[in-house]
Amino acid sequence: MLKLPSVCHICHRWPSQPLCAPCVERFAQPTLRCPTCALTLTHASCRNCAQHPSPLDACVAAVSYTFPWAGCIARFKFQADPSLAYALAHLMRHAPWVEPALDEATLVVPMPLSHSRLRERGFNQALELARHLAPHKTNAHTLLRRGDSAHQVGAPRHERLEHVRDAFWVSPDRVSAVRSQRVVLVDDVMTTGASMYEAARVLKAAGAVHITGLVLARTEEREAHH
Repeated sequence: MLKLPSVCHICHRWPSQPLCAPCVERFAQPTLRCPTCALTLTHASCRNCAQHPSPLDACVAAVSYTFPWAGCIARFKFQADPSLAYALAHLMRHAPWVEPALDEATLVVPMPLSHSRLRERGFNQALELARHLAPHKTNAHTLLRRGDSAHQVGAPRHERLEHVRDAFWVSPDRVSAVRSQRVVLVDDVMTTGASMYEAARVLKAAGAVHITGLVLARTEEREAHH
């Protein structure tokens, strides 16, 4: 298959990979994060998890949701550019603790979109990332989403929690595939964690023994305010 030259989505260098090595080295340096909510740690203990205990057994984020990654994710998600999926998944795979989490998992589950969001966008960005991370372990029909929720961009934590309450369920024909298994739950961005936490609770109720949240980007402003 012929591979055409690409332009780096960050620095616009050409020819290049979609995310060139110098930009990844500059903007994706590993940082010390909370092991259960993935916020960058500014104290010895995580204030976010002290206030809002995580139902995840572990949580890993490749980068913070800041420049330049916010723009890359918006292009990937809202401008119908799934070709970025491979480059972003590659970035995720090389973050600390991601390879062991994927190796130890028996099931990789993308966060599902509502039907209206899927029609609007044309693809599920979490599924695209998961398929590149672990194609043989990914199942898009394990976790399902009820109804059509409102956009949550900018919503405070309590509203996000209310939006996603009882929003997910495990497909009845997939319960046996979840029971007693180690699961990696994949999403592109984690903000307050409300959606991923609710999904984790549902998977735990179905019998999952260990759940790792794996996200491309984590917002960083929440520790001080929520």
